[in-house]
Amino acid sequence: MATQRNGFKKESFILSVDVGTTTIRCNVFDKGAKIRGTCSSKVVLLYPEPGLVELDPEELFNGFIAVVKGAVQDAGVKMSQIVSLGIATQRGTFTTWDRTTGRPFHNFISYQDLRAIDSVTSWNGSYTMKAVQGAMTLLYLVSRQKRFLAASVLVFSPQQVTFRLLWALTHYTQLRQAVAEDTCCFGTIDTWLLFKLTKGEVHATDYSNASSTGMFDPYQMCWSGPLFSMLSLPFSILPKVEDTIHSFGSTHSSIFGVSIPIMALIADQQAAMYGECCFDVGNVNITMGTGAFVDINTGSKPHTSAAGLYPVVGWKIGEEVVYLAEGNAADTGTAIKWAQGLELFSDVQETSAMAYSVADSDGVCFVPSFSGLQAPLNDPTACASFMGLTPSTNKCHLVRAILESVAFSVRQLYQTMLRETCIPVTKIRVDGGVCTNDFVMQLTTDLIGQKLARPVHHEISCRGAAFVAGLGVGFWKDKEELKRLHTADQMFVPRQRPWSGLPTSLSLSLSLALQRPLCRLLFND
Repeated sequence: MATQRNGFKKESFILSVDVGTTTIRCNVFDKGAKIRGTCSSKVVLLYPEPGLVELDPEELFNGFIAVVKGAVQDAGVKMSQIVSLGIATQRGTFTTWDRTTGRPFHNFISYQDLRAIDSVTSWNGSYTMKAVQGAMTLLYLVSRQKRFLAASVLVFSPQQVTFRLLWALTHYTQLRQAVAEDTCCFGTIDTWLLFKLTKGEVHATDYSNASSTGMFDPYQMCWSGPLFSMLSLPFSILPKVEDTIHSFGSTHSSIFGVSIPIMALIADQQAAMYGECCFDVGNVNITMGTGAFVDINTGSKPHTSAAGLYPVVGWKIGEEVVYLAEGNAADTGTAIKWAQGLELFSDVQETSAMAYSVADSDGVCFVPSFSGLQAPLNDPTACASFMGLTPSTNKCHLVRAILESVAFSVRQLYQTMLRETCIPVTKIRVDGGVCTNDFVMQLTTDLIGQKLARPVHHEISCRGAAFVAGLGVGFWKDKEELKRLHTADQMFVPRQRPWSGLPTSLSLSLSLALQRPLCRLLFND
């Protein structure tokens, strides 16, 4: 695609930014979906108290601006050659701000933050919740509508925005005053960036981000009225929900020197699915990043889960609505970073060789639950734990046990997904920083007994955001063209049937780690 300038054709590009848990990355893509320029910076996480995780909103925005300028400079092109911007962002991290001044009332409260865990636990065990679940069960028996079945097994999670927002409304006086005066804006990272980029003109999000907050009804495709009424949350602060491909406005000319159309907002996991071209029912994407996520395309209907899989909107583009069923384990990459901080190794690239240097983990098992256990155990009070330590345990055994825990978590989520959805899996792709580890990839493919495709380039969420932004301006024609642009993958093939041939200690560690009774005993629940 080219634009006309003074009678000459000038090449055009798509700009995409992925704001992840640890990194902000911007890529400039050409018509062949090749990266022509890139720039990244670290996301600075703040830990004001144990269990609290925050981000500075202004610092995050400044980082966003810096990587955009850096990527365009790296590509050797001009801002005027950028025809569309797509933004992918981490989910469940939010802030609130004054609609008039744009001043945040508090830092971003991260999805990793545990400040609301006591409220979550209290509500999940309350008589009110039991009454709601009972009423929804009756409604489901009468109507057979799956949204009532979903509500009948509803439990809250600290990773959802709901109770962290309730905490903020309780603890910040200025926030409560702004709500009363109808001058308060709420938003996840995408909404905040959009507000800042348009100089306060647009307060919006897309369906993929909204559905990932825990406050959105994916069956009715709107913010959940019953939930907001039950918890006395204010509707007035919410952003408007738009399609994933939508003309969200343009960046203010004072920021980059020109106005760039913002054509796509999409949550990072959904962006990864789109970047991997998982467009068809049964396509699965496994992300091994800060957390492990397993997502399956369930088509035009949301999946109702009894084991903790969450139905989210993958994307909404015109009349097309694609849903995903998702399970996640919060602390896979976090566990590896934690181990590096303990100086078990100096470079993450060493870990695969360290794991292969020993025959097995010597009976050591690691449970990576720094933020509790998610589906299917769903225990927010669980804590991380090593088991099976002996005098013969060395660094390599510990590292191997940590890497094994990543594969175990993925297998558990994958098996839960198969059992719950009953959808035949047609292909599996893997992305995320941890997937660069050959040991984790091979063990995972052995455990689930399926071929796993690892992309050559690992900025998959960035590519997904670029794809949807490009489609929005006709840079690419349709999904079939995107499939043809998809780069070749490295395939990992099972070396044996799942479970067969595994070392005894490995099989024992796996069976121990995945048993709820032992978890409850260890975590004093």
